[in-house]
Amino acid sequence: MSLIPSPLAAALAGTGLACFAIGATRRPDPGLKLTGLAALAFALAPVPAHADQFIEAADNATIDCDLARGELTRIALIDDGFANVSKIANGFPYNDFQVTHEPVRGDIYISVPPQFAAARVSFFATSKAGYVYKFACRLGGEEATQLFITNPALAKAAATEWETETGPEDAAIRLIEAMASDAVLPGFTARAELSAPRRTGGIEVQLVAEYQGDELTGQRFLVRNLGQESLALGSEREGPAGTLAFAYGRDALAPGEATSAFLVFAKGGLD
Repeated sequence: MSLIPSPLAAALAGTGLACFAIGATRRPDPGLKLTGLAALAFALAPVPAHADQFIEAADNATIDCDLARGELTRIALIDDGFANVSKIANGFPYNDFQVTHEPVRGDIYISVPPQFAAARVSFFATSKAGYVYKFACRLGGEEATQLFITNPALAKAAATEWETETGPEDAAIRLIEAMASDAVLPGFTARAELSAPRRTGGIEVQLVAEYQGDELTGQRFLVRNLGQESLALGSEREGPAGTLAFAYGRDALAPGEATSAFLVFAKGGLD
């Protein structure tokens, strides 16, 4: 894999910076504003109590959720499982909620009888990974529901493990290979990250995707040759300052053609 020539390296560095600044620098668009307000109104619309719930929570967090009354509520920890649940018994089994632990997947099922007097229930739970959560839940509809909980710390640990399987340089190359094949990496956040195309001479560069791990960040670019002559991408081996690894799909790019370029750098960004 060859590194990018100097003019393209400058264009890539500019594109990456523009990606983070574009939302703050472009002029407000009334159409976009209306779209945003419509999306906000949709997000704030009442959600049926029986709808599946997705919550992100850290260690020692309080989880505000809805439980079904007179039906089961399944609570699942993504990439983890429940090890223990602690609750106070009120002394009246017919007027108390029950917790059942499913040992295969590590989920728990909450059963609240219809005659349960209180409007909320609360309990503590410890996960197999050692995280503690406080649940403070409202009692909602009478239809079975599910609650899925993710903890960012679990993804961070998975990304760290993947990155440290090899040395930093090899990890950067592995990240490039993963981006080139659209692979799903453990613990990494992958998202489309379209920036405005930037042009340097006859080269146009556009950021199209970004992978974020624990210590490594990878970016995928679309490179177009808008000039009248072929572009020798492999003629130089200079990437933007702070680059750990860089590669592109072709060593040469004819006029009008495009290819992908891949950039990997450490947390904190390029120099």
